[in-house]
Amino acid sequence: EVQLVESGGGLVQAGGSLRLSCAASGFTFDDTAIGWFRQAPGKEREGLSCISYGLSSTYYADSVKGRFTISSDSAKNTMYLQMNSLKPEDTAVYYCAAASGWYTCPDTPPPPDEYDYWGQGTQVTVSS
Repeated sequence: EVQLVESGGGLVQAGGSLRLSCAASGFTFDDTAIGWFRQAPGKEREGLSCISYGLSSTYYADSVKGRFTISSDSAKNTMYLQMNSLKPEDTAVYYCAAASGWYTCPDTPPPPDEYDYWGQGTQVTVSS
């Protein structure tokens, strides 16, 4: 059974950092891509970042480029999203998602409908 479990969200002041974790089970990153998304109240789900199958390439949306970084720990089958220089507008529920079938990240924000499995989300709140 494929499962994704996010953790690491919380309350942080503007300019601070958080690291989100996405623990995966039922698959490995060898043939599965991982995307990070967020959804603020009243807004559509926004694609932030993607790492292709085999950890072969990454993509970052302009809104987070230079501030957010994807990394992985294959031994733990866990993906991370390091978030630095956080801003109040980063406040949202953050999700990781998996796209199976040797998915390669496009050079555009990851489209949610191309992802097969989703975690439960973790709340990130950035105070000003």
